[in-house]
Amino acid sequence: MKILLSDSFDASLPGRLAKFGTVTDDKSALPDCDVVLIRSKTKATADYLAGAPKLKIIIRGGVGLDNVDANAARERGIKVFNTPEASSVAVAELAFAFLLAIPSKIIEGHTSMKEGKWLKSELKRTELFQKTIGIIGVGRIGTQVAHRAKAFDMHVLGFDPYVKRHTLAEMTTLEDLCSRSDYITLHTPLNDETRGMIDATLIDRMKNGVIIVNTGRGKSVVESDLAAALESGKVAAYGTDVWESDPPPQTSPLLKAKNVYMCPHIGASSKENLLRIGDQIVSILERELGK
Repeated sequence: MKILLSDSFDASLPGRLAKFGTVTDDKSALPDCDVVLIRSKTKATADYLAGAPKLKIIIRGGVGLDNVDANAARERGIKVFNTPEASSVAVAELAFAFLLAIPSKIIEGHTSMKEGKWLKSELKRTELFQKTIGIIGVGRIGTQVAHRAKAFDMHVLGFDPYVKRHTLAEMTTLEDLCSRSDYITLHTPLNDETRGMIDATLIDRMKNGVIIVNTGRGKSVVESDLAAALESGKVAAYGTDVWESDPPPQTSPLLKAKNVYMCPHIGASSKENLLRIGDQIVSILERELGK
């Protein structure tokens, strides 16, 4: 049994996997590998899988599987797994970091201080207290965000076509959520239903001055439409950890749009989460390999 670590994982993982066989991070070894561990960087396309004739298992350390060609894997008899339980807290905390930093003007305060400015009167904060947050996608991560929003005494709206009731959120339609929310946070997978869902039409239904946070998938947003809404002030700010590609092309309109707060896809990269991902990978292999 040969296992390829195609992306970055916790340094302890190779030792934990040694009981299953030989572990390598040499990507040229792919043709000889039975198991491949990936995160978001590796794209397990049909061509990629064609170059791995011995492959039996792909494990995606994280939630989204849009970087795996599921049909090609199925045709080759390759089992595909992810680790959805691991990342919920890490991604939810980053989403909430955006939700706190943007209205509290933390980035502007820090940057201006480094420039020798004292903008005590100019920087006007707003509070999360008793504001309405709309969570699009109330699965594991969305639920963790809802817990944190309740702790700030926010009113929580939720939209998810696969969830009828939720203990923390008032479930409603997407249009109603957009019209009522002061903050909107995205926690959806990328599929035909969510690709480009945040477009000019939906933005037009939102409150003037809404703040949007995206730690789900970059392609859920039509970048040109969102950039135009930021320019007009319809959307007050956009905090994002996700992009159409990693890294985004320099032609992305969001890189130069005003009031965009950005991170380089680090939502699942906490030390604790990488350890949890390792735990789930070991559990999957124990179950599948009987060791």
